Amino acid sequence: MPEPIPVLSPRRRLLVLAICCASVIVVVMDISIVNVALPSIRRDLHASVSGLQWTVDAYTLALASFLVLAGSTADRVGRRRVFQIGLAAFGLGSLLCGLAPSISWLIVARTLQAVGGTMLNPVAMAIVANTFSDPAERARAIGVFGSMTGLSLALGPIIGGALVDGLGWHSVFWINVPIVAAAIVFTTLFVPESRAPRARRFDPVGQILTILVLGSVVFAITESKELGWSSPVILGLLAVAVLGVLGVLGYEPRRVDPLLELRLFRSVPFSSAILMALFALCGFGAFLFVTTQYLQDVRGMSALTTGLCLLPVGALVIVLSPFTGRLVVTHGPRLPLVLAGGALALGGGASVWLGPATPLPTVLSIYLLFGIFLGTVNPPITNTAVSGMPRSMAGVATSLASAGRQTGTTLGVAISGTIVGSALPRGGTTFSSTERGVWWMVVGLGLGIVVLGLFSTGGWALGTAVRAAALFKEVDRGSDLRAASIGRR
Repeated sequence: MPEPIPVLSPRRRLLVLAICCASVIVVVMDISIVNVALPSIRRDLHASVSGLQWTVDAYTLALASFLVLAGSTADRVGRRRVFQIGLAAFGLGSLLCGLAPSISWLIVARTLQAVGGTMLNPVAMAIVANTFSDPAERARAIGVFGSMTGLSLALGPIIGGALVDGLGWHSVFWINVPIVAAAIVFTTLFVPESRAPRARRFDPVGQILTILVLGSVVFAITESKELGWSSPVILGLLAVAVLGVLGVLGYEPRRVDPLLELRLFRSVPFSSAILMALFALCGFGAFLFVTTQYLQDVRGMSALTTGLCLLPVGALVIVLSPFTGRLVVTHGPRLPLVLAGGALALGGGASVWLGPATPLPTVLSIYLLFGIFLGTVNPPITNTAVSGMPRSMAGVATSLASAGRQTGTTLGVAISGTIVGSALPRGGTTFSSTERGVWWMVVGLGLGIVVLGLFSTGGWALGTAVRAAALFKEVDRGSDLRAASIGRR
């Protein structure tokens, strides 16, 4: 039986919320903060372009691979316990990143950091949801928790730039250590333990297949520039990915509690939400990776100035996210999705014309389009993912949407690094002309979000969500009947 959740005082509940918000800030900030430090890391560690790609991708790939597992494990063994383990692993990974003497060391440490990160965000969300029992309070608390993503993206480039310029790139990792240490102490003192009434079972085969598919695809894309697409290594990796997908399709439907609940994909809104999450963060991951190189290596800006140039993006996320959430509640997700996809496509199209001498006000005005995109895309994607789903599947649906976002970021960095890799050391007009391939990809991703946003919000699409939800309601009733039968024995 799950442990009863104690009734906490208002001050204690707010303290639990603050602890959980601190965890999401450090995890999300480490995506944007590292991008600002990449030029310094490249010079100091003599890293190749693929090394820089893996510095970002090792982190986001691990996040994408283990998000669902971390959430289900916490439901089973205890959310506070897993949260504390995640904090410790993230802190240790951050410390090792700061001590890294080589790019290989840094990549391994980033992977450890991300494994800890997977135990923080989804578990922290569950802790918040269980701490606030009143529906209105819970909605406000989850809104505050969700807004931390925008705050992290706004602060990341600025804090990262200041730290890189003042103390060196190592400090962007060391700053996490005291925050995590304090969070571990406060979690022990103030966060109550909780478990799910019915936790999903561990699915080791599904987990291994997921890692094989994602890892093979990302490795093939990242190393294709050096090895060539016809290389036996690249072809072998792609073959492993295809076999992994076939394994998922053959094995997961036979599980009672599969890691990847394929029946969710019978809902057109859910399937579209996963694709839109992947498209959105693929575009934004490519934007961050290319832009930090452009501002520092092509325009000669310092890391801090680069961070300040990216401030409008994060500021718009903070301003627009709450408004977008209300718009989704009152008018549905279609308008925000079309607006977000259109802004991404316009931002990519305008970026095609950027060069070494483009006036800075023009550059910043283009970046505003990416801020509009990021500030309007996440709330409708989450809403679309859980549209019509029973409460028992809401956590799985949102976890898969989050995994789609991390996968998108990973692919965005891998693809954009492959496109601009040979031009990065030369900089100047060579880099500017080469990066146009990235921006045309971003245009296509934005248009894809527009099409999917229109397609997934129509009457027929919503009907498929209702039919998919009915499948899980039948399963839930069957599980309850089986549990009652066992209890009578």
